[in-house]
Amino acid sequence: MLAPWPDSGVASLPPMRDTRCSMITSDDGNAVAKTVEILGNDGIVALPTETVYGLGASISSARAIRRVYETKGRPTSHPLIVHLASFEDLEKYAVDVSVDARICARACWPGPFTMLVRRDERVPDEVVGGSEFVALRVPANSFTRRVIETLGIPIAAPSANMFGRVSPTTAHHVCADLGGHVDLIVDDGPCRIGVESTIVDFTQDQARLVRPGGLPIEDVSTILGYPVVVNDRAVPAPGTLPVHYQPRAAVRVIEEHESCEEVLTTLRNSGKHVVALRHVDSLPLLASTLYSQLREADEVGADVIVAELPVATGLGLAVRDRLRRASSN
Repeated sequence: MLAPWPDSGVASLPPMRDTRCSMITSDDGNAVAKTVEILGNDGIVALPTETVYGLGASISSARAIRRVYETKGRPTSHPLIVHLASFEDLEKYAVDVSVDARICARACWPGPFTMLVRRDERVPDEVVGGSEFVALRVPANSFTRRVIETLGIPIAAPSANMFGRVSPTTAHHVCADLGGHVDLIVDDGPCRIGVESTIVDFTQDQARLVRPGGLPIEDVSTILGYPVVVNDRAVPAPGTLPVHYQPRAAVRVIEEHESCEEVLTTLRNSGKHVVALRHVDSLPLLASTLYSQLREADEVGADVIVAELPVATGLGLAVRDRLRRASSN
């Protein structure tokens, strides 16, 4: 029933150093200093963002970056997003930045918006999987921005979970997934948006959508003054594999022409333990609870998760993308 875990291409997870999670709250007076100390000494820290929790490493530490890949079981060819402290850092870590990219960065940073641009040599090969491009963003979470500012170096951070599985939107999700393999987990409460950032490719003549996410692509189109189209060429970017964001239960999406009740009845009559995702009219609420609902279904031992697809606009486009990738075998 379950899709196999993706072949990571890296070593399996090493034995845990400690079965307990090292956790601190973001409002602890020592949290920034402790986080910066760990990151500055080849450590890895689970950090909060407005989208999902990220597993962060200083881009200046090759050892820490390797640990991120190994801890997640992530292919080293799969690039990481580089998190900057501010718009002013853009020119330090990217070259040949287009006018459109600058316009969007000014309008959308800090926020759930990632741009794919040509990388400066200050971005190590290990971060981008050898690609000539880099994915950059400025997170809206104030704690994480303070950490990057204090560290003085950008942080490379994918989601803080095992590769290919459901992203974490709370510190406790991180603890359950990665436990003692992380030097520190910073608890800042549930993530406000709950799905990853929107990724837009600015390496071509016109901007193209690589991954829908927390910033509606309609907003980007409005900022640019032209429709941003879906990317029609292979671009190495985070979170774009056909199979991703998967719970342990199988995910059955309900297409527009199908009856959710009929599908639920058929599955239940076959003896399956079925959980239906709560359908809400509010797209922000649906997005912010999506990953928690998938995890809750696993916790109760569901065989199948049934999910109705939302409208393909705004945050609905991101939710549809995550559910389709979660349901792929």
